[in-house]
Amino acid sequence: MQQLLDPEEERVFEAERPPGSRAHGEGSFAPGQVLVLACGAIAREVLAVIRLNGWTNVTVRCLPAKLHSRPERIAPTVDARLTELRGRYEHVLVAYGDCGTGGALDNVLSRHGVERLPGDHCYGFLTGNTAWEELHDAEPATFYLTDFLARHFDAIVIRGLGLDRHPELLPQYFGNYRRLLYLAQTDDSGLRARARAAAERLGLAYEERRTGYGDLVPSLMRFVEGAPVA
Repeated sequence: MQQLLDPEEERVFEAERPPGSRAHGEGSFAPGQVLVLACGAIAREVLAVIRLNGWTNVTVRCLPAKLHSRPERIAPTVDARLTELRGRYEHVLVAYGDCGTGGALDNVLSRHGVERLPGDHCYGFLTGNTAWEELHDAEPATFYLTDFLARHFDAIVIRGLGLDRHPELLPQYFGNYRRLLYLAQTDDSGLRARARAAAERLGLAYEERRTGYGDLVPSLMRFVEGAPVA
């Protein structure tokens, strides 16, 4: 398995790097070589699934996790990377949902003949898209955290929104939310404490749901083992 990191993402991903994994340079084309072009915010989970299945023909290349907060930049960034990497891999999967692009990402992938993960966003496919829709319908005024967002809450949410400099803006960003729901991929007491602290800081009720890797596992299995992603 190869793990190719955008230089801009390297510093954040170091905190996410699974034990025993390494970053490698590009390899030459070989039949059966597979690329997963992944959002940096789910890199740890993608690598965990690949490692657990023992897939040695899969390269994971991560785009910056900060795109999670700038959906208008996702489609053009993915387009540029797919153009750059064209012809180097036999199969390519983009490990994003629609992720707020309003169909722009699907238009890019259609032109390149590439698939993506099913569903609208990481909350959906990490929870299981059907299960997430039920959660969302039960309480639409929910702010979600994954393991990644719990780890990097201060950097992505507080500093990312400028709330460290302008805490008076917090009600404008979060005043319409009622709860924070931590979608836990792992059973980690440290992350649970971070998620609880995030809810307290935002003034939201705290709830937690253990999701594991949701639809990410069957989606990657179908893709890597040769069947189309449903």
